[in-house]
Amino acid sequence: MLTTYVFIGIVALIILQRLFELRISKRNFLYILAQGGKEYSDNYLKLVKLLQVTWFMAMIIEVWWLNRPLIPILAAVALVATLSGQLLRYLSMRALEWRWTLPLITIPGMPLVDTGIYRHLRHPNWLGVILEIAALPLIHGAYITAIVFSTANIWLMSKRIQAEEEALSRDNNYAFAFAKKPRFIPNFFVSTGLDLS
Repeated sequence: MLTTYVFIGIVALIILQRLFELRISKRNFLYILAQGGKEYSDNYLKLVKLLQVTWFMAMIIEVWWLNRPLIPILAAVALVATLSGQLLRYLSMRALEWRWTLPLITIPGMPLVDTGIYRHLRHPNWLGVILEIAALPLIHGAYITAIVFSTANIWLMSKRIQAEEEALSRDNNYAFAFAKKPRFIPNFFVSTGLDLS
């Protein structure tokens, strides 16, 4: 029972983090608009919020009502994957600075960020989200939540990435700057012949 409370505490911290990120995104969005930003859409933001809220609820319900056990090895691997996702998202936000937003908005003609984590990946933030959605529920054995929401996230993310890449290609130098960079797997794996992008 103690591990269940600890797990719920971890989930609560991630919820607070998400709420803080919403504030950062809104502030950045308004700043970009003031700089002549071009808004395309909310990029499925309502669906993202719905997915996130139901994901949080589902994993807590699965762990609490279905009495999922904590499996130490699985919990350790899932925790490392979750923290890796957090790190990727942090590095993405740090590299993008005021350009990091949830809605889809560009500043036409402005060079893209290709420093920091973006030297290695096109979409480090999305990779971080993939890891978090899949791994956080598994910290306490909520495998149904991990499978269902990972599947939903893959569909939603494919739509968001397509829209994002089209907008950046239209208004910025995305197609040129990121042509040789993999979407999700670092360059090291690609250079060894394991093209997993």
